[in-house]
Amino acid sequence: MTGSGTDPRTTAATPHKTARTSAPGARRTVIENGYVATVDGAGTEHARGHVVVEGARILAVGAGPAPAALREGADVVDATGCLVTPGLINTHHHLYQWLTRGYAQDSILFDWLTALYPLWSRIDAGLTGSGAAGAMAVLARSGCTTVGDHHYIFPRGSGDIVGALVEAAGRIGVRLHATRGSMDLGASQGGLPPDFAVETTQAALTASQEAVERYHDPSPDALVQVAIAPCSPFSVTADLLRESAVLARDLGVRLHTHASETVEEDAYCAERFGKSPTAYLEDLGWLGPDVWMAHCVHLDESAIRRYAATGTGVAHCPSSNGRLAAGIAPVHDLLTAGVAVGLGVDGAASNESGQLGVEIRESVLMGRLRSGADSLSVRHGLWMATAGGARVLGREADLGSLAAGMLADLVVWRVDGVEHAGILDPVAALGLGALPPIVRSLVGGRTIVADGALVTAEEAVIAREVAAASRALAERL
Repeated sequence: MTGSGTDPRTTAATPHKTARTSAPGARRTVIENGYVATVDGAGTEHARGHVVVEGARILAVGAGPAPAALREGADVVDATGCLVTPGLINTHHHLYQWLTRGYAQDSILFDWLTALYPLWSRIDAGLTGSGAAGAMAVLARSGCTTVGDHHYIFPRGSGDIVGALVEAAGRIGVRLHATRGSMDLGASQGGLPPDFAVETTQAALTASQEAVERYHDPSPDALVQVAIAPCSPFSVTADLLRESAVLARDLGVRLHTHASETVEEDAYCAERFGKSPTAYLEDLGWLGPDVWMAHCVHLDESAIRRYAATGTGVAHCPSSNGRLAAGIAPVHDLLTAGVAVGLGVDGAASNESGQLGVEIRESVLMGRLRSGADSLSVRHGLWMATAGGARVLGREADLGSLAAGMLADLVVWRVDGVEHAGILDPVAALGLGALPPIVRSLVGGRTIVADGALVTAEEAVIAREVAAASRALAERL
């Protein structure tokens, strides 16, 4: 059966994939009898289908049960009553903020940042690792298999923070798209962060190069990739933005920053630079197919055209935008223009839930509030959470859809329980209903969640570590 997921606003050419030959003895998992939403370029869906995984990649996808020859000796998962989707891809987060949830609950962005900068400036690698493990555990339990993180505060003597993020991702079992962020524009120079929370321009550039050279894996099967990510127009100098773009392209990695998140940011750029955030960033080399921006709430028609023309991607963070009263991003217009849009949880200090799966529902509801009931379907929401996110991170050749040859990152959601039984459409059960429990979640063919619980780490241990780290950080203030 072919579903209604294909739409000119969201469809990109899907590269032809041929299943790779697995090494002898590679583990095989067969998932069958579930509703399979492939999120491929044609929007293919199977009301009763199968996905066969061998090693780290998908061997076969199709209607009906898996061929008997592929079932022999395999781990067979009966997905009756379940929805099978690609693993969800989180395109924007601040993992360390898992330790500072619940602060500045009624503040807009600039006030919220001002309240939290003093606390964040006491962070170190140990605390970051504990917070990241907690955040990624919750992400994994909400269907996320690839985590994009933006870390931009590196106090003196704080240790190897990027390394701590990499270690935490390995502990949970998710893919990590880490970014080496930075801030070099303190309050004394007209920036928002206090001077004690920023680095020098050269120190930020040197550390960014070191992080890429140490941790970035450019291979198609990469579990860890690293991008360069100065924080925002109001916390970074033009020199750092310009030189970071040059450095990233020399190193062959992607670029990420915040852009057009609030009306206050628009006003700041107009007063300080005499132009919009989009025009300012473009002048510094910050639009292009190797760039993705977080939020993009306040883009006008001309800015959307520039994003589309340059291939610049967007990380849409609906819950965080609501928490900080930033506004509703023009997602319908972005998709219609052909812009790659993925979903993001954003920092848990502005989205205490920390769950990526619920952002599918939030993106659909917020999009309809802005653009009308027929502007975004649940399949648009699922596309942004999977294939769209893969495009944003430059991984669409290997992640974001279910097809032979793609990496075996997928989720089996139970949708026949009391919360979802009777919902006409299994994709709507995920995109409009309560977040379904996870029967199985795979990353590169490895199970990381089974029957709703992590299998890679002890959740109770992580919870205790997070509580202790949160207390320790608060006591440093």
